[in-house]
Amino acid sequence: MSQKKIRQQFADTMLEVGQSDPDLVVLIGDISHFILQPFAKICPGRFYNIGICEPTIVGMAAGLARVGFYPVVHTIAPFIIERSFEQIKLDFCYQNLPGNLITVGSAFDYSNLGCTHHCYDDFALLKSLPNTQIIYPASSAEFDILFRQTYRNESLTLFRIPENQHEYPIDPSAIQFGKAIKIEEGKDITIISTGPQLGNAVKARGRLLIDGWDTELIYVHTVHPLDMPLIRQSAEKTRKVLVVEEHNRFGGMGHDVLQGIYDVRGLQFASLAIDSFVHEYGSYEELCSGLGLSVDGIMRAVKSNFKK
Repeated sequence: MSQKKIRQQFADTMLEVGQSDPDLVVLIGDISHFILQPFAKICPGRFYNIGICEPTIVGMAAGLARVGFYPVVHTIAPFIIERSFEQIKLDFCYQNLPGNLITVGSAFDYSNLGCTHHCYDDFALLKSLPNTQIIYPASSAEFDILFRQTYRNESLTLFRIPENQHEYPIDPSAIQFGKAIKIEEGKDITIISTGPQLGNAVKARGRLLIDGWDTELIYVHTVHPLDMPLIRQSAEKTRKVLVVEEHNRFGGMGHDVLQGIYDVRGLQFASLAIDSFVHEYGSYEELCSGLGLSVDGIMRAVKSNFKK
């Protein structure tokens, strides 16, 4: 049986949390109307469709936070993170207010709508602001657990919801904010992945094992703050690190990983990321393949960048 879509889990979580917490308010930018109707009906006065006015949504959410509510802002990634960046900076971060930004259209999930709907510098932008957190839950269980752990923790938290899930079973008790998860032990090379790319990393590990590589896999759902103790421990063991992410190479997770392990003796490092604007149309899978964000891409990256 297929997993529940993460966007549906978002709506279900809002409904459950909203019934027990009268301080939860949801504001949307003209998306996800239908799935949020149960919340709107059971939590009257705490659901607002502001329309395609993203900077206004941010300002309204900050005002709600200022008087004690915990707002959730939900719309498409580039329109809330990039278009409304100044409002996020001034209204939330300069005022040190808590809130939650829950985006869809992760990286290039809206691939058939073209590059106006892409967003692969969201991590870099939010990390540049104080009192921010970034969570990239690539399963419905991760979203539910991590939202409940963090939505009232007095920071501005970005949840980047992807359309595709990694499909790897993770023990719910292992899902903790700020803690990466060691998926597999290994001694020859470390592959660190985030988002749906965990699925490709798991498949690549099997192929790499045939080629003689004992691969350690680390999965990151909390991109900021990053679990550097676990990552550094692995890097010091294998001394070879490959980061795989659907984000711009500049300011992404690979950038932070390298900053934290650059002084490991004998380190070999590489990353699979997005180097420029993606102008092509096509399916999500086609764009991933063209960027090397695939099992074959991981295999090529290991063979071309690392020596045993």
